[in-house]
Amino acid sequence: MTSSRVWLLMATSFAVIVVFFILREHWAHALGLAPYLLLLACPLMHLFHGHGGHGGHDHKDRTP
Repeated sequence: MTSSRVWLLMATSFAVIVVFFILREHWAHALGLAPYLLLLACPLMHLFHGHGGHGGHDHKDRTP
C-alpha cells in the first residue's frame, strides 16, 4: 500500500469518527432537519437529473 493511500485511509477514518461523534451529540437537531432535507432533495433531483436518456420526445421526425 502506498503512502498516499495510507493517508487517505487515515483521513477518511478520522472524518467518519468526527461525524459520528458530532451526530451523537446533536442527533435531535440532525433528525429535526431530515424532513426539510427530503423536501429540498425533490427539486434538486428534478434540476440535476439527466434528461437525455428518454429517447427524445420531439415528434417532428415521425412520418404520418
